[in-house]
Amino acid sequence: MSECLGLDVGTTTVKAVVIESETGAVVRRATAPNDSEMTSSEDKRAGRSEWDPDRILAVAQQVLSEVGSDTVRAVGVTGQMHGMLLVDGCGRPIGPFIGWQDQRGAEPKPDSNRTLVADLIERLDTSDPARHVCRPKTGYMGATLSWLLAYDQVPAGSRACFLPDFVSSRLTDTLPVSDPTNAAGSGLYDVAAGQFHPPFAELSESSLLPDVVPSGFRAGELKTSWPDSGLRSGIPVGVASGDNQASFLGSVREPVKTVLINVGTGGQMSMSATTPDAGPGLEARPHVNGAYILVGPGLVGGRTYAWLRDFFLEVGRKVFGVEEDPEAVYDRMTELADLIESGAEGLTAEPLLTGTREDPHRRGRLDGIGTANFTSGHLSRAVLEGIAEQFRILYESALKVGAGRRSILVGAGNGIRKNPVLREIVEQQFEMEMRIPIHTEEAAYGAAMQAMVLCGAKKSLKEAAEIIRYE
Repeated sequence: MSECLGLDVGTTTVKAVVIESETGAVVRRATAPNDSEMTSSEDKRAGRSEWDPDRILAVAQQVLSEVGSDTVRAVGVTGQMHGMLLVDGCGRPIGPFIGWQDQRGAEPKPDSNRTLVADLIERLDTSDPARHVCRPKTGYMGATLSWLLAYDQVPAGSRACFLPDFVSSRLTDTLPVSDPTNAAGSGLYDVAAGQFHPPFAELSESSLLPDVVPSGFRAGELKTSWPDSGLRSGIPVGVASGDNQASFLGSVREPVKTVLINVGTGGQMSMSATTPDAGPGLEARPHVNGAYILVGPGLVGGRTYAWLRDFFLEVGRKVFGVEEDPEAVYDRMTELADLIESGAEGLTAEPLLTGTREDPHRRGRLDGIGTANFTSGHLSRAVLEGIAEQFRILYESALKVGAGRRSILVGAGNGIRKNPVLREIVEQQFEMEMRIPIHTEEAAYGAAMQAMVLCGAKKSLKEAAEIIRYE
């Protein structure tokens, strides 16, 4: 039996799945919490997001050891995008991993009122505005790296890399390299030209920015330094891909017909595209197959619903002195939302609690509050409808730039799987019935599909996509 493994280093969890190459069946899976965050409470209030990379590696080894076997022929890697860490000349971490939620890029430059993100955008727009489709945003490598450079926190000889690239490099004992799916997440990459934008050539030439190789390349071979993984040393390990693209790959059987709604900690609306043309709120990102996907990288998602849950928990704790199980509160919120008719009797929510990628200072709002609709059920319903509406707005933006209307709606992520009311609302917004892949851990599944091509179990990603099945 031929098996391939996909490893997904996510924000909240690290996952591994092993897939049987012929049938696509998941034969083993493992998940462990990503408990590596080291951000202090004070730093969180200041918009910091810092994580221990060595602890992340330990968690990765844990999940690999639970699913590893000498029957696995190759390993594919994916993980959270945009954030960055510095490594030395041997690929070892220098300081923390700074995640995609970090806000320091939105801070003013030293001795200036102009933000670092605004400065990056101006440099790019001045040089070549037509080719700039993945703009820098706070939390992206470009913005965070600019902050580190501005405050002289980049040691000589170090280089920046993305977290999944770091993990892939440690599996193979090589220096980190990126593929275009991750490089575009820096905000400094010319997607159409396949290189970093000219204003940042000096960073690339000095090896501060990562080298970029095509998606699907071999990062190296699994080293004997990972004996506890249960995997045979010497099997190929792929260069990591971004989790958005890996999830699209692992969820979508017919790319040209499909719009994908993925709801995890955050949320995305994604569609395949042949050109890097994007509309408002959208990014044109390289896809692992050499084409592009249009992505609405909304910040709304499971985290948004969690904040409402946390509000209810706080009311119970501080007002009534009652401690409730958070998961039970989730379930009750969904039950109450299901009892409320569509439209929540005029209560609407714009759930942009942490702003948008374009405007991180924007905040959410509630409208239409009345004596009859200001209840826990109405609030839950309104927030879910607000989340779904953000995805529909992004889809309509894609249609306006000629992406083409889609006939298949696919849902992925635990925010969709575990919330049938949100699934129903998204179906209503898009006027399509939603398909859900029978497998979970879609990003890890997509990474395993890449591993199939890497080791020759499948001739192409198109052939690999034929194994995807829906509920």
